[in-house]
Amino acid sequence: MTVDGTRPLRVVLADDQELVRAGFRVILGTEDGIEVVGEAGDGRAAVELVERLRPDVVLMDVQMPGVDGLEATRRILGAATPDRPVKVVILTTFDREDYLFEALRCGASGFLLKNASPEDLVDAVRVVARGDALLSPEVTRRVVARFTTAATTTPASRPPELTDREFEVLVALARGASNAEIADELFLGESTVKTHVSRVLAKLGLRDRTHAVVFAYENGIVAPRGR
Repeated sequence: MTVDGTRPLRVVLADDQELVRAGFRVILGTEDGIEVVGEAGDGRAAVELVERLRPDVVLMDVQMPGVDGLEATRRILGAATPDRPVKVVILTTFDREDYLFEALRCGASGFLLKNASPEDLVDAVRVVARGDALLSPEVTRRVVARFTTAATTTPASRPPELTDREFEVLVALARGASNAEIADELFLGESTVKTHVSRVLAKLGLRDRTHAVVFAYENGIVAPRGR
């Protein structure tokens, strides 16, 4: 897969562990339609590389010396424009979910486990490059479940843009439910669920499913544990 059918997906690797970068570079370098165009050992270098090389995707570690992955993500996506889009995937071992949630708030498109399989790494690049997020609902669920819980009492008011059904879909998204799980829960077909998800994202001005979770958290549809 290429961006426009004529050029490969351009990827920047940002991780302070050289062996991690080397492994990712070897895996991605064997794939048709993907090109690793740069590597950075810290966030500052990653920001500079993105500005200079204009990649399609950045694989970003969180904990790096100097400028960390969160600040680098904030700077990179803050400077992105429609004619210069870039997607950031956070590399994680799930030891600091609060970092990951903050990365989502900065605009990251999803997560990738550092011990992911080669196939998952390749899929991650292709998935976010085509405008999707979340490698799997399970990844989102594992991140969010550590510090949020679905509201079980009176839910937040339905955003006026959404229908009742769309609000139900948003609540399910906030729990990390997959389309199949939402379909089972709401007695809908998966194609209908996909339509509802698309409408929820469009009406609320959200980039993807991941940011629907963030929206739900920030607007009281899900609540921090202990609240």
